[in-house]
Amino acid sequence: MSIRVAAWSTGNVGKNAIIGIDARPDLELVGLWVSNPDKVGKDAGPLAGLDRDLGVLATNDVEEIIALKPDCVVHAAMSDDRLFEAMGDLERLLRAGINVVSAGPVFLQYPSGDAVGMAEGVTQAALDGGVSLYINGIDPGFANDLLPLGVTSISERIEEVRCMELLNYNTYNQRMIVFDVMGFGKPMDNIPMLLQPGVLTMAWGSVVHQIAAGLGTEVDEIEEFYERLPATETFEIDSGTIEEGTVAGLRFELRGKINGKTRIVLEHVTRVHDDIAPDWPQPAGLGCYRVVVTGEPNYTVDLQLLGTDGDHNTAGLKATAMRIVNSIPAVVEAKPGLVSSIDLPLVTGKGLIPA
Repeated sequence: MSIRVAAWSTGNVGKNAIIGIDARPDLELVGLWVSNPDKVGKDAGPLAGLDRDLGVLATNDVEEIIALKPDCVVHAAMSDDRLFEAMGDLERLLRAGINVVSAGPVFLQYPSGDAVGMAEGVTQAALDGGVSLYINGIDPGFANDLLPLGVTSISERIEEVRCMELLNYNTYNQRMIVFDVMGFGKPMDNIPMLLQPGVLTMAWGSVVHQIAAGLGTEVDEIEEFYERLPATETFEIDSGTIEEGTVAGLRFELRGKINGKTRIVLEHVTRVHDDIAPDWPQPAGLGCYRVVVTGEPNYTVDLQLLGTDGDHNTAGLKATAMRIVNSIPAVVEAKPGLVSSIDLPLVTGKGLIPA
């Protein structure tokens, strides 16, 4: 019997989630929620970029989605700029007895520190509804939970686990994230939301703590570090103009310390032009996620990203969507509450090889 699924939003990740739901024979798309009133009443297929109808019409009425009684909602709405609204949507669905897989808010991947208190509402809602909530994607997500923990399974001794994102965001067409959240294209003395004290830890501290938990230990403290470089000329990217002298390169680290030593590191090296910061770490291919496990032996694993359209950012968006879509069967069967990758069995692309 197919698992009945409703999709939530048709943005960069949402579109790929709809396509991914349609690709799995064990999932049935039964509903679609959209925020844009112009999309209401339109078929999910064309809204997702498909050349055919899927027989599901979009609504902006949450109660209509709840009335469908789906087994799971794939929540792919932007939450970075509407955190509490997104949390409220999750609670409403969970209390209605609907399992939810979502790409955000990202701190719910594995809440730690101050985020534990912020997660209480959705956790209790899931328990009250007798259902599960799973937050994941590519980063935070697969690239820094299952992938590094899998690599450590072939280690004899571990000195440090480092998870890296090495990407050029020039084709990532999401102006709010690129310019407002990350600060690209802004004056060098402007400190964007992402780099305000504690925000990096709020967003990716979950990664550091989850890896530690997977290795049977705990992080004592997390140290934040970042550096930026300016553009040497004016140029265009998909989400806007980067003026000469404004931010064009960003590198940050979260350094998880155990007994005073850095043991687990989350690092991002982000450019909006390939020529920026040539001495910073470079990606394999056009873009990649890299896991470096130092110890005995030393391991480096590169997960290269490349969509069939030739774009690495397309692959990243699809990876985010498919990580949560492919997890639906496991999440539906999971214990009620907020679950992490550590709690779930191995998630695979079951059913995706053509018959």
